[in-house]
Amino acid sequence: MSSRFSHTSSFTKMIIIVEFLLVAYLLYSLTKNIYHSYQIDKHIDSFRENNLNIESENIQKTDDYLYFTSEEYIDKIAKQNLGLVNPGEEVIILSPDVLTEDIELDEDDLPDYARVSRMSVSGQWWNFFFGD
Repeated sequence: MSSRFSHTSSFTKMIIIVEFLLVAYLLYSLTKNIYHSYQIDKHIDSFRENNLNIESENIQKTDDYLYFTSEEYIDKIAKQNLGLVNPGEEVIILSPDVLTEDIELDEDDLPDYARVSRMSVSGQWWNFFFGD
């Protein structure tokens, strides 16, 4: 191998070394740019995900705003807090004593909805399809 390069001048050897250094620098620069591109792509993906989250929050807040400014909500709040009664409505006030009392009623004294609610789910379905 030494006989092969013994005929080349020192100037040619210097040019080859400089070319190798240039190729090494270009490879370093290329890998550095690829890494930076990868990092930028990761940032773009995180920003896209963040934008989707913000968009869903905006949609939710818009829906909330529309609900809170609707007539139904205003009517509900007026009924709860201010005691509003619309024409044709009746207000029923139950005392806490009535709600906490245990009332013993015979099965015959119960209304239909109470009689059905004491049945098991399978019994309710049976009565629904095959009952009275």
